[in-house]
Amino acid sequence: MRTKLVVAAAAFAVLIAVGIGVIRHARHPAVTGSAPLTLQSGLYAVSTAPATQGHLISDGRVAALSCSRFYAAAATGVCLRPDGPLATYQVVQLDAQLREKDKFPLVGVPNRARVSPSGRLLAWTVFVTGDSYNNGKFSTRAGILDTVTGDLVGTLEDFTVTPSAGADRNFWGITFTADDDHFYATMSTRGHRYLVYGSISGRSVSVVRGGVECPSLSPDGTRIAFKSAVDGDPARGWRLSVLTLSTGTVVPLAETRSVDDQAVWLSSTTVGYALHRPGGSDVWSVPADGSGTPSLLLADAESPTYLALA
Repeated sequence: MRTKLVVAAAAFAVLIAVGIGVIRHARHPAVTGSAPLTLQSGLYAVSTAPATQGHLISDGRVAALSCSRFYAAAATGVCLRPDGPLATYQVVQLDAQLREKDKFPLVGVPNRARVSPSGRLLAWTVFVTGDSYNNGKFSTRAGILDTVTGDLVGTLEDFTVTPSAGADRNFWGITFTADDDHFYATMSTRGHRYLVYGSISGRSVSVVRGGVECPSLSPDGTRIAFKSAVDGDPARGWRLSVLTLSTGTVVPLAETRSVDDQAVWLSSTTVGYALHRPGGSDVWSVPADGSGTPSLLLADAESPTYLALA
């Protein structure tokens, strides 16, 4: 399995009670003397504070683990991190104790990470040209690993697209359904950005609708939180919204600041996201129905993940 992955890759804090309790937030400490951090129910993020920058944090504790991007589901984590002093990176599969189970090289700068609800599939997005969605000159590569079989999708660009897309197509922001086969993602081609629905076994994607970036599927699989460019122009920033898949209804959320992130569902009624600011970023939440106001969850943090384990 390791040989197959290496060859393929070379070829290209706080606990929260959402909706029923009170969310408390605070700046996280530089050091911790508590028990080692493991994957349990709660909010996790990557620190952007100077003393702990890059380290995983949760419930006021700081892990030894450092990541550029992190995500977890079903007691399985994925960490996209630098690989040594050079400008190279790697994908790391983690167990519930945040121990390394496997790793392999990653070609490109880490941007997004996801784990399927069962914990079986890992996904990532990297920039292979440029470093921003709004510079007009970016190129991304999105891949998927089946941790059970070792099968690797090195890039979604090899999938069949319906209707057909141009040779300039890029994919990013994968989010999985519950069946460990289907997923949603963003595709860019011919100057437009689309929500696509894909099948790993079928090695295919189909266009759902335009104007959707960085989708995040709700826990019940009925809605997608996403960002969309203001007036179709990424240079003007992005607005968070929620799409109901059965009706096509889109509800803009109460967060009116520009959010360049792939939101996470904290519950069936609330989404979380990182909001960048000069010198760092913070994790915020907002109701998923367009009501309410944004709330600060965790200062000096990004790449949030919420786990609700039995």
